[in-house]
Amino acid sequence: EGVDDQAFRYPRGNGIGSILPPNNKGTPLEVGRGRVVREGSRVAILGYGTIVRSCVRAAELLQVFGISATVADARFCKPLDGNLIRELAQEHEVLITVEEGSVGGFSSHVSHFLSLNGLLDGKLKWRPMMLPDRYIDHGSQKDQIEEAGLSSKHIAATVLSLLGESKDSLHIINL
Repeated sequence: EGVDDQAFRYPRGNGIGSILPPNNKGTPLEVGRGRVVREGSRVAILGYGTIVRSCVRAAELLQVFGISATVADARFCKPLDGNLIRELAQEHEVLITVEEGSVGGFSSHVSHFLSLNGLLDGKLKWRPMMLPDRYIDHGSQKDQIEEAGLSSKHIAATVLSLLGESKDSLHIINL
């Protein structure tokens, strides 16, 4: 017999831009297309899922240090938006991918795309940020994100470290 693999998924938290005014049915979402939610010039932060909010806050923290950051919302893991990833990789010194997933998830797909397209052969510094491969204690979503090292401070600190600003990266974690 066949396997009944249907399930309901109840995501935690709210997405960015999810509240629509009355009588507005929204714009159809194009499958496989991400979007830039904040324009910057030096670094790019590509978020997948509700973590995009933390990515935007990280960009705001980086602005205090004079670092201009683009933030993009991948929206899809499969199919990847190759054009968006290529653009982020070619136009920035640093690319960070951030997800509330594990090894083998979204960041792994991005890594594969970057490698196959020669985008890691130049000066781009790329780092994935994802859940650590260990148990995360029960708690609020905010507490779990903090424990996992995926908070806006952790994202900003990772960027600063890649830019050689280790002193500032330690400072930002302790804010």
